Order: sequence, then structure tokens, then C-alpha cells
Amino acid sequence: MGRLSLSPEQQAVFELIENTREHVFVTGRAGTGKSTLLGHLSWNTEKSIVICAPTGVAALNVGGQTIHSLFRLPIGVIADHDIDQTVELKKLLNSIDTLVIDEVSMVNADLMDAVDRSLRQARQRAGEPFGGVQVVLFGDPYQLAPVPGDQEERAYFADTYRSMWFFDAKVWQEADLRLVELLQVHRQHESEFRFMLNAVRHGQVTREIADRLNTVGARPAPRDGTITLATRNDIVNKINARALAELPGRALTAKAEVSGDFGGRTYPADEVLELKVGAQVMFLRNDVGQGDGPRWVNGTIGTVTRIDTNVFVDVDGQVHEVEPAIWEKFRYSYAPETKKLTKDVVAEFTQFPLRLAWAVTIHKSQGKTYDAAIVDLGSRAFTPGQTYVALSRITSLDGLYLTRPLRPGDITVDPDVERFMRDARPVTVPVTAGNG
Repeated sequence: MGRLSLSPEQQAVFELIENTREHVFVTGRAGTGKSTLLGHLSWNTEKSIVICAPTGVAALNVGGQTIHSLFRLPIGVIADHDIDQTVELKKLLNSIDTLVIDEVSMVNADLMDAVDRSLRQARQRAGEPFGGVQVVLFGDPYQLAPVPGDQEERAYFADTYRSMWFFDAKVWQEADLRLVELLQVHRQHESEFRFMLNAVRHGQVTREIADRLNTVGARPAPRDGTITLATRNDIVNKINARALAELPGRALTAKAEVSGDFGGRTYPADEVLELKVGAQVMFLRNDVGQGDGPRWVNGTIGTVTRIDTNVFVDVDGQVHEVEPAIWEKFRYSYAPETKKLTKDVVAEFTQFPLRLAWAVTIHKSQGKTYDAAIVDLGSRAFTPGQTYVALSRITSLDGLYLTRPLRPGDITVDPDVERFMRDARPVTVPVTAGNG
């Protein structure tokens, strides 16, 4: 990860985070390199930094901890309940310069305020937002929304906050959040497709754009294993099971090894992975092999050619031997001897970094890139942003296939997101002349 080079735009944002104490929200369309920037920050910062994310899988992907486990917060609305903190936790929270939260769009306002209160309390700086810690947020509110809780929780949010979104947390009435939008799209290179995706993102699809997307998408879907992105798990499981069953031979099973306290059921890959020769698979993480750059990245599609102790996968005509990968679950702790923050491995999950990939849910396709995909929105797109996430995974308009035409109801933007993005007036970081 430390080897990826940054674009001038990403470099400017890195310097803003590194050289100031400002609270920064790094956002940008799909494919603008938010993950690349976050990876660079975690490897290259001089600050004492802690990375966390709202879900277990998101935390594993960025080598961090979940917000709840980092701050030892109870699940559910925290409101004004007392927050218990052990001596160890207080020491840990006192050693942080910068707190990074990835996939922040899934964090609700109550949790954001609980993070603020935890830091003020632990650092005994009640009058300072986040107890004086710099907060850096990564995410795209046009793609993922916070998940509403039960009836009581919804009622609480309706009474207490303008919306459930992190940007409506009370702490922002005292703290300035600088919104920085990455503009350079590294995934799609055609200006026409980028323009259309932007219209979908902002819910400004004209009849002309819809007609163009629908005309292209209406071509018969290829039968060559092009991946299907669907709204529901059951559709995805059915497509994958059917395709696997159609292959000759018997399925071989790889069972994951789980050690330590993995907590919950949020595994980063299938606990039981069934494969056959000929199965279409997707890689679930970047290649960590040495040599001339990665042989595959998170989202690469290939075909299983041989199953031995390891799995052999053909990617674009080249067969790679794939070994089991280890996902490490981390916990941050404070070492009194060194007065330093340390990151310890508390659990490991070992499995081949593969999953069947004739189909995948739109939600799970987050952050992935495909040359072509069949988009199945079912009877309707469930949540605002879902259609945008699906379409923006694809690198070119040519690779888009739709199981049914897009309808106006498929393209919705949360009005709270529109308000925030309008009022926050995103600043693009000035890129110094001579850097492109």
C-alpha cells in the first residue's frame, strides 16, 4: 500500500490533513481514489493516527477497528447515557492526534456525537470538540446511507436531529468541517459516461440521459459470465448456486480458519467456500505479492482452472496460484512503557480471498471496478444512491447491461445529502501549478 503514488490532487489533500489540525471530510465520486489516499495516509503520516469504520468488514478492509469496539460504546442509541471508560481506554484516547473514520456515510449523528463526547471525557477537555483531536472522515453520502434502527430509534432521531446523517450531529455546531471533494475520476475515462454518472449521482437525470442509458443497457446480456449486480442477497445466491451446479465435477469446499475473538458474524469472506474448476470468482482483496505490481486487485474477476492445496485462477489469460489470505482484526492499545499507541492483532480469519462471482449484491460491490456488468434493480432500487453505486462500478458505457429499463423512481438522492453538499460548499484543494 505504501507504494502507490498519489495524483497531485490526492497529494494536496494528504498535505492538508498532515500539516493542519483541521477537521476534513474527504469525499468524491466513485473511482476518485479515496481508498488510495486513505492507504497512503495510514502508511506515511507522522501523526499518531487511529483508523476506524462503522462495520466490521469496512474496518478489516482499512486495517482498523470498528467505532464501537475502539470507543467501547454500547450498540444502539447512546443519547445522553453515561459513557464508561476504563483507565486503558482513557490512555489510548489521550494518545491520538488524528482519528480517521472510513465509510462515514454509514455513521449516524448519534454515534458521531458519542465519539465527540468520548474524546472530550477521556482527554478532560470538555470545552473542545473531539477533545482536541483532529477528525478526518472518508466516504460518499451519495453511495451509502446510515441504517435506520427500530421504531423507537427512528422516533428519537426525528425528535433530536435534523436527520440521521453524521453531518447533522450536534458537534458540527461547534466545529468546522472542511469538505474536500476529489474530482479526478480514475475509473471511467469516457467523458460522456462520467457526465451521465454524475447526473445519476445528483438525481439530475434528463430524459435524454435516461434514454441513452436505457438504449445501451437494453442490448441482450452476454452469456459469457458477465457479473450481475443485484439488489437482493437471495437473487445473488440463486444465480451463483445455479451457475456452480451447471458446471461438471463435484464441488470442493474450503473452510475458513478463525482464531482469536472475531466477534459477530461479519466475516470478510465466505466461511465455507464451494468451488469447482470453471467457476467464476472475484478477488476480495488486493494482491500482496511482490514483483511488478499487483497481479489482481479487490474486484478482479477470474476463472478457476485447477484446485489443489491452492486455487489456480485464470485472469485475462494468465493463471495465478492463489493462496489463502489472512485478514487480521486489530485492536489499538496504549503501551505505558513507550508512551506509544500500538496496533495489535486480536483475531485472524484465513480463507482464499475469493467468492463466487456470477453475481454480487450492489452493496457488496462497493469500491469494486468491473469492465462490464448486468445491473438487476429488481422491482425497484431500495435505497437512494443504489443505482448510482451499481452504474459507477463499470468502467465504460459499453459495459452496461440492464435487466430492465431505468425508471425515474430508481434514481433518487436523499434530500438531506443534497442540502448538506449544497451548504457545505465543497472546496477543491488547490493543486500547485506544475503538478498537472
